[in-house]
Amino acid sequence: MLGKGKRSDSTFNLKAINIIAFDVPFPANYGGVIDVFYKIKSLHQAGIKIHLHCFEYGRGQQKELDKYCESVTYYKRQTGTSSMLSNLPYIVKSRTSKTLKLNLLSNNFPVLFEGLHCCFLLDDPDFKERYKIVRAHNVEHDYYAHLAKNETHKVRQQYYRSETRKLRKFEKIIQHADLCLTISENDLIHFQETYPKLNCMLVPAFHQSDSVNIKEGLGDYVLYHGNLSVNENQKALEFIVDNVFNKLDIPLVVAGLNPDKNSLKLVDKYSHVRLIENLSDKDLNHLIANAQINFLYTAQATGLKLKLLNALHNGRHCVVNSKMVVNSDLATCCEVEDQVKPLRVIMKDLMVKPVSEKSIARRKKVLKRYTNQHLADSIIHQLENVKAWK
Repeated sequence: MLGKGKRSDSTFNLKAINIIAFDVPFPANYGGVIDVFYKIKSLHQAGIKIHLHCFEYGRGQQKELDKYCESVTYYKRQTGTSSMLSNLPYIVKSRTSKTLKLNLLSNNFPVLFEGLHCCFLLDDPDFKERYKIVRAHNVEHDYYAHLAKNETHKVRQQYYRSETRKLRKFEKIIQHADLCLTISENDLIHFQETYPKLNCMLVPAFHQSDSVNIKEGLGDYVLYHGNLSVNENQKALEFIVDNVFNKLDIPLVVAGLNPDKNSLKLVDKYSHVRLIENLSDKDLNHLIANAQINFLYTAQATGLKLKLLNALHNGRHCVVNSKMVVNSDLATCCEVEDQVKPLRVIMKDLMVKPVSEKSIARRKKVLKRYTNQHLADSIIHQLENVKAWK
């Protein structure tokens, strides 16, 4: 199904690219699509013609995408039992499309596959001569193994385990790519060591903030935010509330998306902990900017946490655990601690300290490497010698 706003290119010598997205990348309101949307926007601003192909399963067609793309084409995701029972991972099988293949073959531009989810055509002989880029959003089988480990619902746990096995096997298809763009240092190490002949490059996540804006003065609360329908974030909240803030009298604000019943009960146990549900991006950013401390905690060292980039650009102090910044230069911009007692000491100390000019200068220096323009330029540089662009 073709989307609106389709424009045709009269020649094949334009600097253009096909992007296959696992979901409709607008609104840019969760991790994966944030990276995709701001990548599209940044490449467009750099003069690249974008032919977007996206799988639609509930978000609908979005006119906003027509502003940045030469064409936007939507494909229905093939959900259901047949995709679940395939030897391919469900996240891949449900994103197969004969129409997509035909549309991609109608031009000779490079193809950017967003995530392993979209890679079913990567080893297709008809694309052997095409320049193919895979954006690795995660080491997917590690991600699903972690989901299985922390899932208590038996049916969902079985699904995650099945996907883990299938994804570990399917990942080998990535060797057919000409370039793999990893989102974190950890992922870069994995792909370089597993597939020595694969051309890999670190390109951190595209995001909404390109300048460091730290509010002056002191805030009077610590902020934790996350999607509380996700098991990983539920576990993180449990650790933060029941292990760290149970013996602190510092106000903790929890900005939670779709909180589950256990999270609601958890915060109700403490008078100094307040939960605010389902905030708009504007209101969440207001909380981030006005907090004295943004506390970011994860149990899974996968990908690059976009919430960390947002907090470092717009928040005061950032306190994180080591898994949040593993193998990342962003650690130099944060207070990094895993143990409960030292975390309490750090919280008390930072609540009365303004962010120093030295600290802000350090952030600006480090975050220059994370600007969308810099990230887009690094991708464009890799494409300059591609035959279709000459």
